[in-house]
Amino acid sequence: MWAEAKELWNYRMLLFSMVDRELKIRYKNSFLGFFWSMINPLITVTVLTVVFKYLARNEVPNYSAYILAAYLPYMFFQMAIMDSAQSVLSNLSLIKKIYFPREILPLAAVVGNFIHFLLAMVVFFVYLLIIAVFSHDFSVFQWSSVYLPLLLVINFLLAAGLGLLFSALNTFYEDVKYLVGIALYLNFFLSPIMYFGEITYYGHSYKLYFLYHLNPIAEMSEAYRKVLLAPQPVVIKDFPKPMPALPLDWTLLWICAAFSVAVFFLGYHVFNRMKWRFVERP
Repeated sequence: MWAEAKELWNYRMLLFSMVDRELKIRYKNSFLGFFWSMINPLITVTVLTVVFKYLARNEVPNYSAYILAAYLPYMFFQMAIMDSAQSVLSNLSLIKKIYFPREILPLAAVVGNFIHFLLAMVVFFVYLLIIAVFSHDFSVFQWSSVYLPLLLVINFLLAAGLGLLFSALNTFYEDVKYLVGIALYLNFFLSPIMYFGEITYYGHSYKLYFLYHLNPIAEMSEAYRKVLLAPQPVVIKDFPKPMPALPLDWTLLWICAAFSVAVFFLGYHVFNRMKWRFVERP
């Protein structure tokens, strides 16, 4: 594995070129360019806010900010996995013509989406500033935001590891992309994106809360929200008053981090074992 990593480093300029290509061709000939990557989540969050805040009468102040804080990382994860899963299969003709480290293809897809995610986070902070202007009791920057780089590294490693794994498997078993799509769709509802993770604690038990957040996507969604935004009391049905938000559970976050590192090395190992057979794919 270390030999492959050294070779990848020697080809780093090719990786940068592939990432540059990914960024350019995604919105080629479009007037809005990068902003299309924000239009989809903004429309989705607007619809969710209208449904849950105004129709379902959710009383959480600035509800859209709490959705966006969890939704943007999930969108990065979803797009990175789906793009990287198809990366090898869609470039088979190139693979059969010239040699280069094959892992560049899924990694370029993940890095390209990661750059879009970072730009989306900049737009998110601008959005928070706008809210703060019109809502004097809303604080934009929390001291806990210093942990954001840690979350970004964990998120990237998890996406890259799964991207490498699924891209290798999908090259020979195209059912993988459909299974991954279904899993990502279900994970959206199984993660605290439209709701707060505390609902698995209050009225239940810490054991359920712990098991629920062993899902790395659920833990990452919750961690982004707790790091970037002020704690928000949680309104739970059948409870007479809003319940206080729980602090970030560092035990769960370190478990998520260890899992992400393990997935990255596993994905890289499986990819390196299978990549020599890519040219045999008809």
